[in-house]
Amino acid sequence: MLKRITLVGLGSLVIVLSVGGLLYKKELTQLYHVIHLFDDDVIVHNFSNIDTMIDTVTLTAVPPKHTFGRAPQPLPTRFEFKGKNYELNDWLVDSSTTALMVLKGNDITYEGYYQGTTEWDARISWSMAKSFLSALFGVAVAEGDVASLEQAVTDYVPELVGTGYDGVRIKDVLQMSSGVHFNEDYGDFNSDINRFGRILALGGSFDDFAATLERGREPGNYMHYVSIDTHVIGMVLRAATGRDVVDYFNDKLWSKLGAERDAYYIIDTEKQPMVLGGLNMISRDYARFGQLYRDNGRLNGEQIIPEQWIIDSITPDAPHLMPGPRDSSDTSFGYGYQWWIPENSDGEFMAIGIYGQYIYINRPKDVVIVKNSADREFMDNNYESDYKVVAAFRAIADSLE
Repeated sequence: MLKRITLVGLGSLVIVLSVGGLLYKKELTQLYHVIHLFDDDVIVHNFSNIDTMIDTVTLTAVPPKHTFGRAPQPLPTRFEFKGKNYELNDWLVDSSTTALMVLKGNDITYEGYYQGTTEWDARISWSMAKSFLSALFGVAVAEGDVASLEQAVTDYVPELVGTGYDGVRIKDVLQMSSGVHFNEDYGDFNSDINRFGRILALGGSFDDFAATLERGREPGNYMHYVSIDTHVIGMVLRAATGRDVVDYFNDKLWSKLGAERDAYYIIDTEKQPMVLGGLNMISRDYARFGQLYRDNGRLNGEQIIPEQWIIDSITPDAPHLMPGPRDSSDTSFGYGYQWWIPENSDGEFMAIGIYGQYIYINRPKDVVIVKNSADREFMDNNYESDYKVVAAFRAIADSLE
């Protein structure tokens, strides 16, 4: 879940760029938008219009469209969390929901849009994008472009030799256990999160940024969520396949998903997509991806994502990755290959993005739920909002006939 980017000290950079006048007009405009991306009065609009503020590249929808049926059912009126009852409609408002879609089988049972947004808004994924990249990586493994997850990322990306990723297994990077140090002190101008934010705002290379990170602990024994790990997996994918990520995405997934509308990625100065959190699409297309994973990677008789990869992706296989409280992580959610597994899961797994973006999959109930939000309180209470959303989603799934 890509955390809030606090661009400390960017006011001084505005002054520097302003001296250049029209020479830096584009940079100034993008800087302004990124600085104000999460402001309360514009966050809802911004989360549906990233392409008007930041450079992007398009993923073109390819016919035929995969069509959903309609079987409307009411949402439950309330749900229970930590022994307390909550009104579901109040929770939707309090968590600043912009879209909620519930899929049972192939039928949409509920679809609602809020705060002036519509069904055609291309909504920012934030870290839900990580789960899409995992799907692409699974295809590359199955097709033999990536020989083994036991290989080091530097076997494919020698530019990372001598960095924190030197010699780290691909599997450990997939599982957010790279051991790379990542400073998320938003009050420190030179922290890693603020350096990354300045690339997003002012331009630069995500590849170059990844090469600046250093080793923090031994890889493979502690789950520390570092969004740049996902970018490194994208670097491996590019090197292994010899193809651009967007081209590969179009070929292996997007052209086969039956998407309704074009999607798009945020890109850096080198035209590389922000695979760790820069994907944008309509909510129904997020649901199509969730349905694909719910149905073991098959759609219309075609195996699009390898079934074994999906099984492995949602099966934590080491103590530091298991759902439940543990000393080897800062969350009690379990983790697989860029997918989250809630505590006490019975066939449930999730893609999660900051500010309240979710694709929830419940196989026993044959349910997919998509929630998009602009929840500025998302960071509060140490993942409390994620635990609460699981309770709400379970109540919705249980209510369906």
